Amino acid sequence: MSAVEARLAELGLTLPDVVPPLAAYQPAVQSGVYVYTSGQLPMVQGKLPVTGKVGAEVTPEEAKELARTCALNALAAVKSVAGDLDRIARVVKVVGFVASASDFTGQPGVVNGASELLGEVLGDKGVHARSAVGVAVLPLDAPVEVEIQVELAQ
Repeated sequence: MSAVEARLAELGLTLPDVVPPLAAYQPAVQSGVYVYTSGQLPMVQGKLPVTGKVGAEVTPEEAKELARTCALNALAAVKSVAGDLDRIARVVKVVGFVASASDFTGQPGVVNGASELLGEVLGDKGVHARSAVGVAVLPLDAPVEVEIQVELAQ
């Protein structure tokens, strides 16, 4: 077991299977020393636990937890390409999309769920640049979608 996966276990988490693509793309690709993930939905065992807009059908607290799930799914996608999460030198960028009710402005707090998970799991290697964007709708009516870019150690 890698040190990163041991840390996940300490946190009571298990790296899930890679979420299969919903369309014509790969869950993650490597270019040089970087791995880019596709947008990861908060799928758990092939299903979305919650659907709808944050600030309407979904609370910000629920959405923050869903963003954690997205980040965990993103780590699984990284592992599928890198082979070992211990190869992560650092998380470079996180982009979070939040399906938002028209008056909801708390996107950064929602995406903190992903950022905080990466910090808990990877420590200083999890510190990253980030965007948190409100959108009208996401695939499958998901409340949150997260993509990450990581640099691998050479």
